[in-house]
Amino acid sequence: MAATASSYSITMRLYTVPDHAVVGQVATSLAQAGGIVTAIDVAESSHERLKVDVTCSAADEAHSKALVAVCEGLDGVEVHKVSDRTFLMHLGGKIEIQSKVPLKTRDDLSLAYTPGVGRVSMAIAENPEDVWRLTIKGNSVAVVTDGSAVLGLGNIGPGAAMPVMEGKAALFKRFANIDAWPICLASQDVDDIVKAVELIAPGFGGINLEDIAAPRCFEVERRLRESLDIPVFHDDQHGTAIVVLAALTNALRVVRKPLSGVRIVVAGGGAAGSAIVSLLLAGGAEDVIVWDREGLLCYDDETLPPAKRALAGMTNPRHVRGTLHDGLKDADVFIGVSGPGVLDPAWIADMNSGAIVFALANPDPEVDPAEAAKYAAVVASGRSDYPNQINNVLVFPGVFRGLLDARASEVTMEMMLAAARAIAHVVTDEEVNPSYIIPSVFHTDVPKAVASAISGRVPTELE
Repeated sequence: MAATASSYSITMRLYTVPDHAVVGQVATSLAQAGGIVTAIDVAESSHERLKVDVTCSAADEAHSKALVAVCEGLDGVEVHKVSDRTFLMHLGGKIEIQSKVPLKTRDDLSLAYTPGVGRVSMAIAENPEDVWRLTIKGNSVAVVTDGSAVLGLGNIGPGAAMPVMEGKAALFKRFANIDAWPICLASQDVDDIVKAVELIAPGFGGINLEDIAAPRCFEVERRLRESLDIPVFHDDQHGTAIVVLAALTNALRVVRKPLSGVRIVVAGGGAAGSAIVSLLLAGGAEDVIVWDREGLLCYDDETLPPAKRALAGMTNPRHVRGTLHDGLKDADVFIGVSGPGVLDPAWIADMNSGAIVFALANPDPEVDPAEAAKYAAVVASGRSDYPNQINNVLVFPGVFRGLLDARASEVTMEMMLAAARAIAHVVTDEEVNPSYIIPSVFHTDVPKAVASAISGRVPTELE
């Protein structure tokens, strides 16, 4: 049975015969079926029946249905209703707007709205820079998507992307006290996306591009960076690259190898892979090879599409050709941002001693982390149920906190390198080990350290 996950947690309302021993039978039967019971509450007790709420975690949707069937098969038990806790959390959305000022009296209204607000608007008209001080702009980020590359779900459209963008906005608030707004666009045309963001930009201090498919995302980001005077950050590219470099910095501390001296293979030449390569090279890596569906990318392969040919032009200095297995021979590091199951764990044995494996495809990684750990010195993934979860949440809240605090107009390579160093150094020499190369997303020092690295000064209060 696969490991259970809270994202597949259900609550069943059961009607049972008035015998509390039946409750124990329910718990035992669910455990035997692989469920993890996290709560049992007797909501109502009478001489006729018990009303019992049972909450348990399953491995996946099929397993959760099987657990319901287990309860339906018990004598004296009726399954009245089943609620999926993930869907319950999303009812009505996950974010809301709240007023920061009291609006209880006519006096309050005259200050916050008409006629008082008119004086503030005129002040901004006379001195446009005051918009940063007198409005929410200085603490606002637009989370923009076209719904074309959502998580591991693909091109599901702007409406289906909304829950993810809401979640992103909630994380901005939780970890950096930034007000972020989901902007889901009903177009996947580059010109439309760029124009839409340009039109809404006056109300925001930064733009976070999210879940826009490659290669379209490259053009969107490039054009917006040229046209806007506020920072534009594609988290799928640069957030991933920063957290990967931070984790790799500490993994190399564990195996005692320098970044400049290791051979790195990156599986996946899309948005994340391209950004990872660029940041690794800027950070001092000298030998990086990229593998994608075309094989190991080489600069003289004229059949490659433009984006991948550009990537090939700055990598593979030894001109290695062939399969992923060919690239891994005598390599030190594998970084996967591709798809599930592309790495045979036995191939890791052909890497150098002290091998590092980052299998980051979600929800199913390139290789099972437990299998990879049989061969590699350090293993990381994007999953929360294994050690060393490499997660963008470590990056984007602090990055934007620093950008907003500094009132920056752009995101530079130097800023991203500084952010990676800041995350890495949160893990002390006494703490770093093969199972702890990256801090928890709940580590309170992370967003503060990243913000300080980005802005060059002590950040504003985050809590």
